[in-house]
Amino acid sequence: MSVIYVLNGPNLNLLGAREPEVYGTFSLGDLEASLQTWAVAQDQKIKVLQTNSEETLIGWIHEAILEKSSVVLNPAAFTHYSYALRDACAALTGAGLLLIEVHITNPHTRETFRHNSVISGVATGVIAGFGVDSYLLALEQLTRR
Repeated sequence: MSVIYVLNGPNLNLLGAREPEVYGTFSLGDLEASLQTWAVAQDQKIKVLQTNSEETLIGWIHEAILEKSSVVLNPAAFTHYSYALRDACAALTGAGLLLIEVHITNPHTRETFRHNSVISGVATGVIAGFGVDSYLLALEQLTRR
């Protein structure tokens, strides 16, 4: 059984404290516990990671390629401008692996600068706007394939 990577970009370590009226009160630890509970129930292995570093996030995508693992990715602010992250994601999907881009909120209902994703064009799919359940929906889709 391969591991599914669940990767989180910048500022997601502040979940529950940063703009709870936008992102909710679920902390990153709460999110990880919920996802791990799901994984145990599904007999699935997941690796939940968060970084504020673009370099580290790209390194984890490369690691997933080497391990032949699919990825659930919340690129956070990198969504809108990180062509380096986009290229790593394109390498992942180009290797025949699945990538689901997730967002807690629906970026299209927010500020205009959030409407563009450089990642979506190379992702297998995008799930947004369902709060932290966006992650569970993504994991369920990956296990169905």
